[in-house]
Amino acid sequence: MRIFDLMIKDLSQIFRDKKTFLFLVAMPIIFTLFMGFAYNSGEDSAADEPDVSVAWVDDADNELSRSLRERLPLSLVDMEEASAMDALARGEVIGALIVPSAFGDQAQGTADLGQITLVTDTASAEGQSLYQTVRVSVSQLASAVEIGSLTADALSDTSEFAPSFTLALEKWDEHQSRTLVRTEKAVAQEAESWFGDNPYNQASPGILVQFAIMSLITAAQILVQERKNRTLQRLMSTAMRTWEIVAGHMLAMFVLIFLQIVLLVLFGQWVLDVNYLHASLATLLLSVALGIWVASMGLVIGVVAKSDDQVILFSMVAMFFFSALGGTWFPLDVSSGGFAAFGSLMPSYAAMNGLQNILIRGLGLTSVWQPVGVMLVYALGFFGLGIWRFKKMEM
Repeated sequence: MRIFDLMIKDLSQIFRDKKTFLFLVAMPIIFTLFMGFAYNSGEDSAADEPDVSVAWVDDADNELSRSLRERLPLSLVDMEEASAMDALARGEVIGALIVPSAFGDQAQGTADLGQITLVTDTASAEGQSLYQTVRVSVSQLASAVEIGSLTADALSDTSEFAPSFTLALEKWDEHQSRTLVRTEKAVAQEAESWFGDNPYNQASPGILVQFAIMSLITAAQILVQERKNRTLQRLMSTAMRTWEIVAGHMLAMFVLIFLQIVLLVLFGQWVLDVNYLHASLATLLLSVALGIWVASMGLVIGVVAKSDDQVILFSMVAMFFFSALGGTWFPLDVSSGGFAAFGSLMPSYAAMNGLQNILIRGLGLTSVWQPVGVMLVYALGFFGLGIWRFKKMEM
């Protein structure tokens, strides 16, 4: 059939150029590896951030100060006062707790514990949280000391202070275990990465979509070259109808783009451990829809551009526009509301959303119908525009 003859002619013309393999396969693989490494490095650096600590300066070093330390749900680091101030100034700790030497000396005669000093930035969220945490623990300890002192005074027996003090602390602990809100030492749980357990879950589909659009440079140049050497005009004078000429060129673009997508999917599956074949039929449908959409856009560029330079310009603009807005470089979830809302209307976002439904969310065929439908609607719009422009060019 003449449509397939024209397709084969276009593909053979493309693959005669030795740079085609470099442009369509080698470059996407290199960029995929680079982006995956960049995503993984960013996560590792965030995970390696040191734990926030508080300097503990204990000039008293007695039983009461040690009891206070045990009750503080904080990561405390023993320091001298001068070292604590230096560490606070360098940002190595978020605060310094200074227990005076007189702390607890009068505990058996009075409820006065002396003044504990907390040095922190109370204007920051960390400083406010630290202040509240210390205040709760100190208040509990002070109330236990007062109960012990009152008991010892009432019985006129200083030896009653220790058991009353201990019992009061036990009651505090018992009450705290029953209350709806309690203070605990926070243990941060490892947050799940936005690319799941593999950085290439974002890098591989992102580069796949981006370079599918980029391949328009090679595909759309065929139409420009045919117009320049008047091959297209000769084709129009033959028995081939206009729709057959358009279909042949567009089919060549689709096959070229689809082959590139298949190669990148197989590379991601076998080399990068990106589980495209978790839902192989869903991946196939997305790949076909992506190829049809990009080929339709390539048809428009091929009939609008008047030179190879314009083909490169229009293709690069399309690549950057749809890649940036469609979430191929970073998920739209981390961007602002307006940007994310506009980007979610892009066919490139539909492709990325469908692929990440498979790769990150572990979903199957039913999760890709909407993305496939969005890309086909865009493909229909570009195809109609391409046909209209092609007929104007013919006239």
